[in-house]
Amino acid sequence: MNLIKDNNNNESSWMLIIDDADLIRVCEVLSKKKVMGVDLESDSMFHYREKICLVQISIPGLNILIDTLSVKDLSPLYPIFSNPEIRKVFHGADYDIRSLFRDFKIEVGSLFDTQIAARFLGTTQTGLSSILESRFGVRLEKKYQKSDWSKRPLSMDMLQYAIQDTLYLIPLSNMLEDELREKGRLSWFEEECELQSRVRFSPPNDGPLYLRFKGASKLPPRDLATLEEILKWREELASRKDIPPFKVLGNEQIFAIVNKKPSDMEDLYSFSAKQVNSIGRAILKCIQTAMNMPDDNLPSFPKEKRRKQSALTLKKINALKKWREEYGKKTGLDPSAICPNSLIQAISAMDQCSIDGFKGLVEMRKWQINLFGKEVCALLSSIC
Repeated sequence: MNLIKDNNNNESSWMLIIDDADLIRVCEVLSKKKVMGVDLESDSMFHYREKICLVQISIPGLNILIDTLSVKDLSPLYPIFSNPEIRKVFHGADYDIRSLFRDFKIEVGSLFDTQIAARFLGTTQTGLSSILESRFGVRLEKKYQKSDWSKRPLSMDMLQYAIQDTLYLIPLSNMLEDELREKGRLSWFEEECELQSRVRFSPPNDGPLYLRFKGASKLPPRDLATLEEILKWREELASRKDIPPFKVLGNEQIFAIVNKKPSDMEDLYSFSAKQVNSIGRAILKCIQTAMNMPDDNLPSFPKEKRRKQSALTLKKINALKKWREEYGKKTGLDPSAICPNSLIQAISAMDQCSIDGFKGLVEMRKWQINLFGKEVCALLSSIC
């Protein structure tokens, strides 16, 4: 058992779990707790398919690091994470919730997301580092933020760095909960956390790779064909080498190639000498394939059919945005936290504004209906 001190010089133990037997024993301890802080470390910067490499869990007096590359069976964690009687404190849980279900089919019940709480308290800088510095005077070390967490063994410095992300989550959650309750916003927060706990990882849709490439929608057919050939080649090479696609070739370089369409090695002036030697010929082959493609086979980017908005709808949108700004000033909240653009669009498209109608909008929360539903209806009635 190792020791670590928090900012108040309080000592707590930490342990690294590397086998199934130890995980079972520590889960017996966790099952008796009411709250735990949680964070993850992954390897998205270093491998083709990212995966969780470390799970950090903090409870009072003990910090647990679970090496998910060594522990073979994580099923003892299932009832811990799904148990509604055990609060799980994350910061910015969206990615973590998706990753836990993607890799291990772990579902999270009783989520407390400190980032959501901070937003509902009007905090402008909602990163964990900023919040801990302002609330506890703690400055998080960022040295290992982009490290390769799939490498083994993990250094002592990396393990202690990982603990810092969960060490303060429980006291932070207690502080934020009290403030939310005092401001009458705890029910808002609880509803958002419940919805956040249901998010799931969505694999990329089948179809051309250029559909997920920023800027592709403005390209003509021949350029799209060139882009698709290069993206398919990059994807195949990245998969074979088990590295992220951007480490094969960056998007900016790809865009420059598509625009210039070099025909020989000397035209690859934006490449380093190493790149020219290793992938230059493959790039030229992709370009040639696209250039030889018959016009009838060239792709075209699907045009999104946008419903033309009426003058009345546009008037509603402008009125709601103006109302939102004023409401944000009055409450001290980010206007997008009160009423995001997606909700404004959904409300404006309603033929008739009503509380019952709001209940049918997937974009609208119960707390929003209770908070300003009648006010918004009155506003839009004055316009109609």
